[in-house]
Amino acid sequence: MIAKISSGKNTAGLIRYLYGPGRANEHTNPHLVASWDGYAPDPAHSVTPAEAAATRKLLVADLDLHVNQAKRHHRTPTQHVWHCSLRTAPGDRTLTDDEWSHIAHRIVAATGIAPEGDPDGCRWIAVRHAPDHIHIAATTVRPDLRTARHWNDYLTADRELATIEKEYGLHQVARSDRTAAKRPTRAEHEKAHRTGRDRTARERLRTTVRTAVAAATTTEEFVRLLHDTDGVLVEVQHFPSGDIRGYKVALPGDVNAAGEPVWFSGCKLAPDLSFPKIRERLNVTEVPELNGKPHPWHLATAAAESIPRSLEQNDDNASQAHLATLGEALDALPLIAPSSLRLNLHQAATTFERATRSHIRPDHQSSRALRAAVRAILREPTPRDGTALAMFLDAIVLAVIAAVRWHDKHHNRQQALAAQQALTPLQTAYNEAAKAPLTSLANRKPPRAAERHSEVIRETLPEHADDILTSSDWGALATVLSDAKVAGHDPARLLKHAADQRALDDTRSPARVLVWRIERLRQHPASSARTRAAQARSSTATHFAPHPQAAAPISLPAERPLGRRRR
Repeated sequence: MIAKISSGKNTAGLIRYLYGPGRANEHTNPHLVASWDGYAPDPAHSVTPAEAAATRKLLVADLDLHVNQAKRHHRTPTQHVWHCSLRTAPGDRTLTDDEWSHIAHRIVAATGIAPEGDPDGCRWIAVRHAPDHIHIAATTVRPDLRTARHWNDYLTADRELATIEKEYGLHQVARSDRTAAKRPTRAEHEKAHRTGRDRTARERLRTTVRTAVAAATTTEEFVRLLHDTDGVLVEVQHFPSGDIRGYKVALPGDVNAAGEPVWFSGCKLAPDLSFPKIRERLNVTEVPELNGKPHPWHLATAAAESIPRSLEQNDDNASQAHLATLGEALDALPLIAPSSLRLNLHQAATTFERATRSHIRPDHQSSRALRAAVRAILREPTPRDGTALAMFLDAIVLAVIAAVRWHDKHHNRQQALAAQQALTPLQTAYNEAAKAPLTSLANRKPPRAAERHSEVIRETLPEHADDILTSSDWGALATVLSDAKVAGHDPARLLKHAADQRALDDTRSPARVLVWRIERLRQHPASSARTRAAQARSSTATHFAPHPQAAAPISLPAERPLGRRRR
């Protein structure tokens, strides 16, 4: 059950709406289910339209009694009308009028409109004109002519509704922790509809700014990327010293009644998009020098694969930083992925955005590896065969699954739900990206490779052997094991190493996960017997040789940033 609370200064207008047909004739049988004393006049009992109008007028006069008294003493608040709508979730049972009456009494008591046992509570009514919701209308002047103390009424109502859901057996809504980005208003949605846009200006600008953060390495580059983005107006504020103080963005053509652009500062787009928060992240961001180092896609995959292990540690600040950086990686992927994947990747990034914030302060130093690798792959040409992208997406999927579990553990229900919902488009994109490279690997499987390696699979990974050997990805795995053996690797040792990197129990296809891990691990030259003995005694992480397709770092093209690259 959710509540929506607003205020106004026209009691008669609100009553006229509640007992009217609604904006789309959606109001059916409007009637009172509760009131401050149980005796408020109900226009629903009127026989003729004239009687109904007279009763509405009487009801307004009763509600405004103390408001009018306060006016004579010049003590009336500017917004004296309190309006709260309560709605059950789709699929909930239909509550009776008596149940709604009980709920309304609890809400006005919890919010301070009419505290239980207070003879000077405000006057209020609850009107039902649909099966799934009611409206509570109150005037906030008490009989003692003081204004009701109802600060934080949304939070107090929300807490009471959480209890009501359990008691009445209703769907338990994922409650807000006040870290979500501000939702577009109804006026913004209507404006977008009038102009033929599928998203509001606030949502479009939020995506643009998040993508710029994901691509930038410094605050100066972040501002430059915004300036160079077509279709975005940017205004930067400076301190007297010349340092950047903040920024605001707008869409061309999105104007107010005065014809001026509708500006959004970073904090109005999302809590983590204020300039101080962006600067905090970018101050620990750097792009590594790649000369003589592993290919950036391998670095990014290794960093993403480490996220599930990091989330299992007891460092919540580091975990929160990893989730924020995982969101940046998702924001960056539509810039470099093939056009066929961009829609799903964009949807996954937009949905996962809610899972990147909580009340825990992130320690951004802990997630430097993935952040640096993401910036590096943005400055590298994407390998044409799709293998690197598929490997990276595979690691990202597992990281998002781990994010769901972490948020569940911390009782962050909205964040857990967002991460869970992001999985569907992300897995769709991953399956599409993996299709071509897996088919290519399976088609070049050496003769009798499956027979040679099946025994190795059963000896090394007995608990997953049946799933692997009956999987459609077994042919591709047999190919990469054969390639690894040709390169001098021991397939059994490589399999064990790949499986130990992360448990395979939470994967849909262990064979596919092993394909990408072994494909990446085999890039490292085969070690000697002495080296293998040292590795067995060491917990040092594996390093990888440069990918043959690695290129020198390049700058992001200023004329086509933020998803506008054409391929």
